[in-house]
Amino acid sequence: MGEEIKVIVFALGEEEYGIEVEKVKTVERMMPITRVPKTMPFVKGVVNLRGVVVPLIDLRGRFGLPEVEATEATRIIIVNSGELEVGFIVDQASDVTDINSDDIELPPEVVGGIQAKYLRGVAKTDGGRLLVMLNLSEVLNKAELVQLEQMEA
Repeated sequence: MGEEIKVIVFALGEEEYGIEVEKVKTVERMMPITRVPKTMPFVKGVVNLRGVVVPLIDLRGRFGLPEVEATEATRIIIVNSGELEVGFIVDQASDVTDINSDDIELPPEVVGGIQAKYLRGVAKTDGGRLLVMLNLSEVLNKAELVQLEQMEA
């Protein structure tokens, strides 16, 4: 029997995604972003979050989706990856739901144009929703983390 996993549900366009609650520090409204030169295009810059400088990644840009203007619903999901805190800009963060680890299937090669390496799998919820589960270690892969850490320095 699989374990119950609590996930925060967020949207990019029409697709719904999940990220484990234990990896999420906070969900914030959009705030002023300080641009940082010489970074990857999907690294939008940094924000000052209660005295901590946090790099922001636009998940749309990261996944090669068309970028959109921020709206009232736009959220920043702050995640911890090792020592690094990173914010993901998403179209909206809706709710927290439980999924069973047994209900996570391997991702197809491409889901909504996103390469499978960024995905842990696709989970079916009790309500029949399909949630694309992020593979945080790939979304924040080592080479890019080095760039982000240099931004913080």
